[in-house]
Amino acid sequence: MKLFLKGQRCYSEKCAIEQRNFVPGEQGRRSRFRRKIVGYGLQLREKQKVKRMYGVLENQFRLYFEKAARKKGITGELLMQFLERRLDNIVYRLGFASSRSQARQWVRHGHVMLNGRKVSIPSCLVSKGDEISIREKSQENVLIRSSMEETVGRGVPAWLQLDGENFKGRVVELPLHEDIGLPIEVSLIVELYSK
Repeated sequence: MKLFLKGQRCYSEKCAIEQRNFVPGEQGRRSRFRRKIVGYGLQLREKQKVKRMYGVLENQFRLYFEKAARKKGITGELLMQFLERRLDNIVYRLGFASSRSQARQWVRHGHVMLNGRKVSIPSCLVSKGDEISIREKSQENVLIRSSMEETVGRGVPAWLQLDGENFKGRVVELPLHEDIGLPIEVSLIVELYSK
């Protein structure tokens, strides 16, 4: 399944999934060796897919799940809300980076400001009303400018507001499950951790 980990490359014909959508090895193309995945395998695969999409390790993902389970509300939706509210994800969603890993690098290298202050922690949770911007020196970066141009085709989610000329964005409201727009079965992840 295409996870859009490589930025603009995933939207072109150079995407690895488009070129060869089979497992590696000699028997990769043969369908008789593929087994149907059921039960625990489906749940595990869904969890790993979400972890890889957001670039989160196992311990951090478990902490997000436990935090979501303690709060009032639907655990799966709260888990996805925590993942979407990460600073590196919001930098990606606003279009300042072409992938989440590149967004993480922008944050770690100090190119991103949160409410006027430099932040270098990609896992920082952003709240409603917070303003995310690119530092003035970093606005001339060629990669950031090209990512902003690519954003026009990709679009910005409804829960974010983008001021492209000033390289600023604002969290208008907290994301809902419908706003995420990714093919994720959160109920499988909740079932996996509930065992």
